Amino acid sequence: MHAGDGRTPDSGNDEPAPGDGRAGDRVDFRRSTFLGPVVGTMVVQQGGRPDRTGPCTLPMVQAGFTGRTAELAALETRLRAPADPDPDAPVVCVVTGLGGMGKTALALKAARRARTAGWFTGGALFLDLAGYDDNPVTPTQAVTSLLHALAAGDFDTGADRVGHFGEEGHQLDAYRSHLAALADAGRRVLLVLDNVSDSAQIAPLLPASGLHCVLITSRECHESLTAVELPLGPLSPDESVRLIAPALRRPTAEAGWTPEETEAVGELTRLCCRMPLALRIATARLHRRRVRDNPLGSLVEELRAAADRSSVLRSRGVDEYGRVLALAPVFDMSFRRLPPDRRRALCGLAQVPFPDFSTETAVVATGQDRPLALELLDDLVGTHLITGEGHGGGLPERWRIHDLVRDYATALAAEDPALVAEGREARRRIRHHYRTRAEAADRHLRAPGDGPLPDLFKGRAEALGWLDAERVNLVAAAQWPDEHDQEPPHTVELALHLADFLRERRFFEDWVAVGLAARDRAGRSRDRHLEAAVCNNLGNALLRADRSAEAIEPLVHAADLFRALGDPNGEGVAWNNLGLAQRRSGRLHESLVTHRQACERFRATGDRSHEGRAWHNLGLVLDGLGRYDEAAAAFRRACALHHRTDNRFLHGDSLNSLGCVQYAAGRTESAVAALRESLRIRQDSDNWYAMTLTWNNLARVLDSAGHADEAGRARNRAAEAAARAGTATTTYGHHN
Repeated sequence: MHAGDGRTPDSGNDEPAPGDGRAGDRVDFRRSTFLGPVVGTMVVQQGGRPDRTGPCTLPMVQAGFTGRTAELAALETRLRAPADPDPDAPVVCVVTGLGGMGKTALALKAARRARTAGWFTGGALFLDLAGYDDNPVTPTQAVTSLLHALAAGDFDTGADRVGHFGEEGHQLDAYRSHLAALADAGRRVLLVLDNVSDSAQIAPLLPASGLHCVLITSRECHESLTAVELPLGPLSPDESVRLIAPALRRPTAEAGWTPEETEAVGELTRLCCRMPLALRIATARLHRRRVRDNPLGSLVEELRAAADRSSVLRSRGVDEYGRVLALAPVFDMSFRRLPPDRRRALCGLAQVPFPDFSTETAVVATGQDRPLALELLDDLVGTHLITGEGHGGGLPERWRIHDLVRDYATALAAEDPALVAEGREARRRIRHHYRTRAEAADRHLRAPGDGPLPDLFKGRAEALGWLDAERVNLVAAAQWPDEHDQEPPHTVELALHLADFLRERRFFEDWVAVGLAARDRAGRSRDRHLEAAVCNNLGNALLRADRSAEAIEPLVHAADLFRALGDPNGEGVAWNNLGLAQRRSGRLHESLVTHRQACERFRATGDRSHEGRAWHNLGLVLDGLGRYDEAAAAFRRACALHHRTDNRFLHGDSLNSLGCVQYAAGRTESAVAALRESLRIRQDSDNWYAMTLTWNNLARVLDSAGHADEAGRARNRAAEAAARAGTATTTYGHHN
């Protein structure tokens, strides 16, 4: 650095001035007295010490860093020296993600690798801008810190010179001049700017050269920056296990984990949602639990029982970067930065019974009209508190709130009376939304003869698609605890509307869970008819889940309730299901009597649809007793009734069963005809499990008749249907 000495450019003095850089000497101002501001320039010598490595202020990489292979490769591609750098703009990369996702660790790992590779001879500087703290680093403070680091790296006496760069504007000029001089010398600089909350924090820090690189970490997207964004999500399951492993004093499962430990570690990573900070806290807590018999199991149980896992995930001490090992404060900082309406929206979305939800559900949960709800969602996505998934037509089709954020927001809402009321109202809206749409979808799944169909869906396929997409949420909503202002029938009705869908898609355990919750609520209501319907539904679910012995009690209770209510048709439905449970429990003769009662009851009431089901079930019992001719007659009767009611799905089932008993009776041609007709009338069906079964049955019959080529083609069709049904099991027989 040099100052003016009073000589003018035309003084005629050709001797090199002290400190002007031409003779390599310097002016030492350390003991000088200045009567006013001093302005100078920083000169970087391009010769003399070409092998000198620039300053490095990068902290250590976290111990146990694991995974992120693809992300590291992406960053390293950007950090390499560009073949044709932009002369005016640096390479800027922004690693974004929810607080606790390991952004700092990833950035430092990439920066350390890049420096070791010799890509940044001008220096590799790290600065935590504390953007989410109460007192974030200002641009002026940042410039001062970076200038000190650069000066200390380039001058032997830099430690004495720091702090003497003049006023704020002059510091910024000196900082930019230094970076420009390094770029001119071909010496690249890497700036790692951590915890950036606002692009205004870093705008003055960006170098004006394409040789230099800036690596930023932030919890938010910064659309105003010309940068490559790398969003960071949870670790993979294997990476999560590797992060937890050291706490078990054995690095890998191969090093002797018991099956119980392997299962518990997997559950622990799931409860921590594979978030690096949560996993590190869990590891720290495991290290502290030395006096417990089962530290791993006890921690899993503690997290599993917690209503808010973010409050449980805390430990003493700090990490390598001096940050406390606690998850809730990390979320606190993000939550405090949200405007009030965004906070309320996040708490409303946390009321959705599962972290994944559709746009229409988000609109319902927030209680806003669609344009405003989408604006709220966009802002929350920008803070990485939620994510958008599955793009269609330019908009995400699904949204996801991180499980731990959901726990945190739900717990936070419970502490604020206003948010408690809003949360209750959000749950009421969500329940109503799911019940209304599930009822409409259920109508589309039933027989066409049940009256005009609701226009919420264009057809059966769309209704089924909605049920598939929302199944997890629907099942969870049907099991929600009762609200003080919530009538039990609402959730009970939702459970009943889901029954046909869960049966058709073979989600039998979900069906049982929903049915058990509905029976508990219905039993506390004064609506005996509703209780009877729920008991019948639960019994049906239990027998489909191969829990036939358990199904008998609720079905007998349902029949008794329907009889007491004077509902002969309801009693017949309960008998029909009871007969199925008896048959599957091996009580064939009791089942035969029960199904004959059901057939007679429906014939008397004129309910042809249920009468067809009863004859079909009677045929199954007769087949089980080896009375094939009687079984075939029963299935033909069922086919005729299903044809009259235009129920091609049940008609196809009865034809499939007719083919099975004809095959058992040795009537191969009749069996082939029945099975082919079953496939024909269900050719547009989306019940792929039933189609798989019928194609397999046909292949078996054709094989027995010596038609190997046709049998092979039938097996290929069965395999195609099985792939669409998501099953690899080869099954034969009846579609129960």
